[in-house]
Amino acid sequence: MSFTDAVRTCLLHKYATFSGRARRSEYWWFSVLYVVGTLLLAGISVAIEAPLLNVLLLLLIVPMLAVSVRRLHDTGKSGRRMLIALIPVAGPVIYLMGMTVDSVTGTNQYGPSPKAAG
Repeated sequence: MSFTDAVRTCLLHKYATFSGRARRSEYWWFSVLYVVGTLLLAGISVAIEAPLLNVLLLLLIVPMLAVSVRRLHDTGKSGRRMLIALIPVAGPVIYLMGMTVDSVTGTNQYGPSPKAAG
């Protein structure tokens, strides 16, 4: 999945879809957009003292959570596993390592593999 396909999928087609599965490329490309957009707007917000960052974060938090849950589903894990990131220091590291795991082949309890469909 390309960068534009991932952004289009996350922002237009599956904005608040917490069911189903998402490939690694979809998750990581959307994460790149989220981080770069946040950093750029943080700099702009500081320079002009505007709440642009807050607006961006509010608009992108739902699709970021949704693609994260779908990514966990693709690895065969529950979306509640995202809560591990709340553990200080080690939690975010464990969470990000979990996002790098390859997909479960075939169909799992969350649906068919997007790898097979793509």
